[in-house]
Amino acid sequence: MQERSNQSEKSGSSRVGDAIGAITRHIREQELMPGDRLPSESRLSKDLNVSRTVVREAFRSLAAMRIIELNVGKRATISNIDHGAMSLIIEHGVHTEQINVQQIYDVRRTIETRIVTLAAIRRSDEEAKIILKLAQAMADSATDPAQLMEHDLAFHTALAQASRNPVFELIVGAFQGITRQTWPIGWKSRTTAEARNTMIDTHQRIASAVVAGDPQQAVEAMSKHFDESVHALLEAGLS
Repeated sequence: MQERSNQSEKSGSSRVGDAIGAITRHIREQELMPGDRLPSESRLSKDLNVSRTVVREAFRSLAAMRIIELNVGKRATISNIDHGAMSLIIEHGVHTEQINVQQIYDVRRTIETRIVTLAAIRRSDEEAKIILKLAQAMADSATDPAQLMEHDLAFHTALAQASRNPVFELIVGAFQGITRQTWPIGWKSRTTAEARNTMIDTHQRIASAVVAGDPQQAVEAMSKHFDESVHALLEAGLS
């Protein structure tokens, strides 16, 4: 009776939190993999001794964190990891002034210099071709900023993939949302053809160093890229 009384005194958010913990433990203990199905809402409701509403809210929270996928008329399944939840946190932090763009670029510089080091060592021949192709695509779209930005984002993603560390790919992906907002500002602050060409040439230097398997040159080029990017944002008044 005491246990039931304690259960009834719990707030709705507490019960949902407990359900989330129980469901994630189930995923670990059963060694569920992406695409595997979770028990039904009714089964979990019975096993956890909570209402289906609580289970449903727990599912929604886990789906928002990209841990599970919800499909109408089907049981929830385990998700492939992606950067969505992390991206939302970063954008929220910037928009609520809990973190700033300069702090993000400090982190990006640290991470992406490590990425190019590993990419230069680990990249496959096919990955090398993709990286070179994206660097050239940037040069070819120099007069189309929107297209250039897309090639730039894809270039950094390709480097992360070539590092063979999926955590780096997640982090780089998580920064894309805020980068899409700051990139046009930085591009517009490069008011001369020389400044814009330098930005593109630096990416080509990064690509060439990675393809050549030269981590030192890759790091130097990436560091120069971030120096230029931060300078461009400061010139635009973005801190």
